[in-house]
Amino acid sequence: QVQLVESGGGLVQAGDSLRLSCAASGRTLSSYVMGWFRQAPGKERNFVAVINRSGTNTFYADSVKGRFTISRDNAKNTVYLQMNSLKPEDTAVYYCAASNSAYFYTTTDGYPYWGQGTQVTVSS
Repeated sequence: QVQLVESGGGLVQAGDSLRLSCAASGRTLSSYVMGWFRQAPGKERNFVAVINRSGTNTFYADSVKGRFTISRDNAKNTVYLQMNSLKPEDTAVYYCAASNSAYFYTTTDGYPYWGQGTQVTVSS
């Protein structure tokens, strides 16, 4: 079983950038498809991005396409989410998640393993 720990969140202004990291332990990260989700206060947890096991294929939510980039370094057992041109509506707790399936799930039920989340706050 894999354990996931997110880091890199913080308070930034609109237009700024942040890079989130998700460090894995317990099992090698290359065994998993990895996703990022986010949850704003009072709202459901929503899909942000997903990357395949080798890092050669990605998929994004429309709301972040062109601004966010998911990547992974399997040698470092880490997945990243580079977030550029941040907007106040990007404010949320960001979670990384791992899936045993090769399918690109965009719903939370496709991911059995989750980190604890990291807060991202974007001020206007």
